[in-house]
Amino acid sequence: MMTDGASDMIRRATLQDVPAGAQVIHDWACQTDWMPEKLPVEQLTALIEEAFAHREIWVTGNPVDCYMSVDPNEQKIGALYCRRTGQGIGKRFVDKAKEGRAFLWLTTHTPNTAAQRFYQREGFEVTGEEPPVPPDTVPVYRMEWHA
Repeated sequence: MMTDGASDMIRRATLQDVPAGAQVIHDWACQTDWMPEKLPVEQLTALIEEAFAHREIWVTGNPVDCYMSVDPNEQKIGALYCRRTGQGIGKRFVDKAKEGRAFLWLTTHTPNTAAQRFYQREGFEVTGEEPPVPPDTVPVYRMEWHA
């Protein structure tokens, strides 16, 4: 998909962006063979809408093809999914999440070694393994970043 420079701008999501963000997550799950749970887009949309008022949700793309959710109270990156990889967009999202913070944490699925390598390049370290949080069924690593 070709995009223009303006579509690469990271911006705060609106409620109108939520279905597209949910579609990005759903498509990733469907393309990931080790991911057993493929929640319907409608269910993902409802979950994001429910959390919307309590999260910093960022998107890029026109149409939206990258999505990040940050819980400012927990200092947690709750989700980062991007259809376009290898273009520096994920790094820009993580840099956005780090702005004004001295600490962040996240979880990444234990089989997702590419994500672990990415987060390690961004200064995150694995601090433990945790059981999955329903509806997820795949164990996760907790990773932390300290400024």
